Amino acid sequence: MPGPHDGQPVLTAGEPLERASAAMILVHGRGATARDIMTVAAEVAQPGFAFLAPQAASDTWYPHRFTEPTELNEPWLSSALETVRRVLGRVEAVLPAQSVILLGFSQGACLTLEFAARNARRYGGVVGLSGGLIGPEPSLRGHAGSLAGTPVLLLCSDVDPHIPVERVLRSAEVMRELEGEVTVELYPGLGHEVNLDELNRIRDLMAALPRREKIGDAANLDSKEA
Repeated sequence: MPGPHDGQPVLTAGEPLERASAAMILVHGRGATARDIMTVAAEVAQPGFAFLAPQAASDTWYPHRFTEPTELNEPWLSSALETVRRVLGRVEAVLPAQSVILLGFSQGACLTLEFAARNARRYGGVVGLSGGLIGPEPSLRGHAGSLAGTPVLLLCSDVDPHIPVERVLRSAEVMRELEGEVTVELYPGLGHEVNLDELNRIRDLMAALPRREKIGDAANLDSKEA
């Protein structure tokens, strides 16, 4: 059966994918758009990077809060995860996963982290800006596979009105259990937004990324609750 997000566009920017040496997939937040999250790409753009941002149907990846039982967010959540999978597959037709950064903000951060945990492998990086893993506490256990040293950035306010600090820290534990190289930064008093330090950390991650030519060929941020 078609999913709720099937047929939605994917916005692209930067180097054309077929000529790119690295890529970033950016996932927008609730009530925002692919164009909004592309403002992050514009801030951190580096030569050789292709940027791809899928669009959610009705600007929302799933209807309820990210800490609710996952079945309440179906079939939207499964369709959202499949959307990320399809975009990654499109990139991997050209680049290896080690040259790809997965990044999301708010609801998009939750979706990005959940996708990486459910599909653990070596990525170029995973960045969760104001987000955490999806579902109630018991569902955060039991992920299989290994992130194999993937750099994982979990960056959030310590008083974010939508993302409990406890969920950020618990998500960090899970990603470490999956053998990710996890960095957590909680910014005192920051709103539900992206700051300059976060952008600089993303730039540093991009600069350190293995590029295709080095490892061989292979095939506005407005957002409400997560």
